[in-house]
Amino acid sequence: MAEEKNTVAIPFALVGFFATDKPIEEVINTDLSAEELEEIQQFLAKKLFKDPEVVVAIYPAIVPPEQAQEAVKELENYLFNEGE
Repeated sequence: MAEEKNTVAIPFALVGFFATDKPIEEVINTDLSAEELEEIQQFLAKKLFKDPEVVVAIYPAIVPPEQAQEAVKELENYLFNEGE
């Protein structure tokens, strides 16, 4: 008998931020096509995971800074070497 695969969905997160002096509405690409999103998902799967059969699904969203203030501050410190 062939072995049955048990595929599971495992959540993961990427935390980042972008810096701009313009309103968010002017810098965010709101018309991302399904094909472009698929390219990004395939890129992430290829670069982040060893198993070539891993499938990545993402949902791009902006998190209000007040909801992620500590994570953003830690990332700012890491990227800009503040406090050294």
